[in-house]
Amino acid sequence: MSLTLKSIVPVVAVALAGPVLAAVPECGGPVTLGDGPAAVITTVANRPIGEACLDALIIDKAAEGAQYASHGAFVSVVTHQVDQWLEGAFIDVREAGELTSAAARSRVGKTLSVRVIAFNDFHGNIDGAALTLRSDPDGIFATTPSGARTGVPAGGVDYLAGLVRQLRADVPHSVVVSAGDLIGASPLNSALFHDEPTIETMNRLGLEFNAVGNHEFDEGRSELQRMQDGGCHPTDPNSCQGAQVGTPVPFEGAAFKFLAANVEDTATGAPLFPAYGIREFGGIRVAFIGMTLRDTPSIVTPSGIAGLEFRDEAETVNRLIGELRREGIEAIVVLVHEGGLAPGSIQRCSGVSGPIVDIVRRLDDAVDLVVSGHTHQAYDCTLPNAAGRTIPVTSAGSFGRLVTSIDLTLDRKSRDVIAAQAGNRLVDRTNFLAAATPIVPDAEIAAIVANYNALVGPIANRVIGSITANITRSANAAGESALGDVIADAQLRSTEDVERGAAVVAFMNPGGIRADFMFAGSSAGESDGQVTYGEAFTVQPFGNSLVVKSLTGQQIYDLLEQQWAANQPASGRILQVSGGFSYEHRFSPNQSSLGGSYVCDGSVTLGGVPVDRGATYRVTMNSFLATGGDNFSVFSLGTDQLGGEVDVDVLEAYFVSHSPVVPGTQDRIRRVVDCN
Repeated sequence: MSLTLKSIVPVVAVALAGPVLAAVPECGGPVTLGDGPAAVITTVANRPIGEACLDALIIDKAAEGAQYASHGAFVSVVTHQVDQWLEGAFIDVREAGELTSAAARSRVGKTLSVRVIAFNDFHGNIDGAALTLRSDPDGIFATTPSGARTGVPAGGVDYLAGLVRQLRADVPHSVVVSAGDLIGASPLNSALFHDEPTIETMNRLGLEFNAVGNHEFDEGRSELQRMQDGGCHPTDPNSCQGAQVGTPVPFEGAAFKFLAANVEDTATGAPLFPAYGIREFGGIRVAFIGMTLRDTPSIVTPSGIAGLEFRDEAETVNRLIGELRREGIEAIVVLVHEGGLAPGSIQRCSGVSGPIVDIVRRLDDAVDLVVSGHTHQAYDCTLPNAAGRTIPVTSAGSFGRLVTSIDLTLDRKSRDVIAAQAGNRLVDRTNFLAAATPIVPDAEIAAIVANYNALVGPIANRVIGSITANITRSANAAGESALGDVIADAQLRSTEDVERGAAVVAFMNPGGIRADFMFAGSSAGESDGQVTYGEAFTVQPFGNSLVVKSLTGQQIYDLLEQQWAANQPASGRILQVSGGFSYEHRFSPNQSSLGGSYVCDGSVTLGGVPVDRGATYRVTMNSFLATGGDNFSVFSLGTDQLGGEVDVDVLEAYFVSHSPVVPGTQDRIRRVVDCN
């Protein structure tokens, strides 16, 4: 119900004056004060008074107590209105007494409602034109005329802002937060401008806190600091395009706060960014602790985070609890860029697994809510903390296609969270969920995005080649993908000439392949099979350069074994390899234990010839791997280094010279049951 007590006086005046001409509402059941388990149900029959029902005039159940400064204020208002209704003969003496007593016994005014509006892993997806969401048993699918299920158009920062505005309008107290990877691995219309478009549009959306994710470090700590503070990029003229897109010049920086409690400068011991931010609602202060992925050093370029230490997430949170309580803060929310896997509905939590489970299990009981990210999963969970109490743990998928709306109920006396209710909401671009109020996109933000698209359009829409079929990142049982084959081949072709390094094999990390090449295409004016530069950039958005080093045959064997080292994900991390190189392994994801030896001896070959452990080979890798990224430390042992071109330029050149490009054969890596 949407009416509040401010509506009562004019309605009563009409009722007392004579017959009501407006339609009489249907009112049923007893009058109830408050909401949820604490609601007080009376024996007073609900009934129309003027154009509204009696219980709706007493309190807006959608935001229990949020509009009252105290319980006493609520009781006073109800008592005054009951007296008016009694005088107007709308209720009798018994009913007046029961309503007054129920108001005194209710919790209305004893609590305060705060809505946390959360998302994660936005990755600079400012334009939702090509974004869709495919879901699960919840039925978030569109159906084609043939009956096939396809993705529902969802996302875009203008629609995201529109939904945020809707969610904020419904409640008196709200806050907008992000659980990291707001920037980095972004589409060209944000990445070309060093993600300034994302920061500028998020400023206008009203984001307040962002827990720094691993991808915020893609361009190093200095560039991340510029994202917070503003100013133009020191060397790239694509920076500071505000005069052409309608934003301030120089680049304004983030109006919201970056938070990173567990990232410390090793020289000073101080956090790189504030550990937490505080918002006050109706006199109650709520803390938002920001937490970066602990494993960030293993998945970003090491030179970009030199001098920084990434501490354990749960231990860092727990150390801050005493400090927050000394400041009188009892309500604590953790924004952590780490997550889990939860197959099933975006509104449920079915069989959740992954690092977030252990992190929450070790959290102090003072933590009331965890907003997570990193895994690009959507879930709404309750997980046990260190005290065994279950607390809400949420994630909103990725790319701004979903938003999590979390309603917290705070006790005014204890200043702590006493209840929480969460749910993921679709950023619906087409009113697919017809029962929901259509989202009105933010016009100012839409104009900024359109202006950036106009700047980048000639670059993004340039056709660089073609494909014969979909070429995807999907790996076979051995861990090899068709797209991994193509990228590794492109990198070998770029570095095999003597003057470019004389490479004989190229290795590509799977995490650096961020999208698929789809035959149907997605760019405006693009025909089936055509590939644009924008699509190539989306596949390889990091701007890594190629590096050629000398490794021994033994080091190549050691490198392959590092795919299943103890510090790798449970399923391993399989490097993609160029044509002519092959090997066999016996690692089985989720069955074999990490840390063992799985490469079959003698199976590693080049051009069909076994690799000699004592010989030296020239090997191509990207600059991320060259310094030990993804925990492949063997790469850093290579000698006689020679730099090469930027990876996306290499991929473009390969498409120009090899189109139409066919999917890789996925026969270079073979998984076997036993080594012969």
